[in-house]
Amino acid sequence: MAAAAVLGIAGGTAVGYGVQADRAPTPLPALSQPNLAYPAKALPADKVPDPLPVSQDRQRKTEGDLRELLVSKPSGARNARFPFPTKGWMSLDAYAREFKSEDYMFETLAEADVRRIAAANWLQGQYRDVGIRLVQFRSGAVLGASDHANDQLDYMPYAKEGAGNAGDPIKGSGNGRYFLYKAVNKPGYLPVYQARAIAQRGDVMLDVFIFDTVPISKKDIRTLAERQLERL
Repeated sequence: MAAAAVLGIAGGTAVGYGVQADRAPTPLPALSQPNLAYPAKALPADKVPDPLPVSQDRQRKTEGDLRELLVSKPSGARNARFPFPTKGWMSLDAYAREFKSEDYMFETLAEADVRRIAAANWLQGQYRDVGIRLVQFRSGAVLGASDHANDQLDYMPYAKEGAGNAGDPIKGSGNGRYFLYKAVNKPGYLPVYQARAIAQRGDVMLDVFIFDTVPISKKDIRTLAERQLERL
């Protein structure tokens, strides 16, 4: 009985294939067909929807001159001693040189498809040095801005490479944090205090830092980071 059932199934399959083989092939529809566009007719001018406002489409803001989104130099501030940015722009190799592993940073950011870097530096008071970097990435399979921000945030809690603490969240940012470093004291030199803020919005990663010879308050770095984030 089992053998008969197997032969029956095999026979039925063979007959089915035979019937299909004897039939004339059914032509497939053409790959290119007219009138597949949507909508079929363009909308009248008075019915075309307005573009999304900047509040709903932040990319409209960052597609323009990225330098215009940099926080303005405060009243009384002076130009930095070393003009790192050139007319508000910074090259990738110049930005990579700001890190200890500059070769690794250059290769990593190049592979992530950096688009451009807007930058600002100024001096306040006697020794306070302030810098802002807006690192923008091209759209693609790699989430460059998010990855770069998270890579920097990952090592900040460690004292050897980072600030040695978990930092505090930046208001209005999903992943942004600001940090105060421990003072660096060397015989014969003024103490060095440092603060840093890192965040990401859309395709832009922002990096804000302050150096001084006197303690830096949390309010100073937090306020500067929040002001810069609001402009994105």
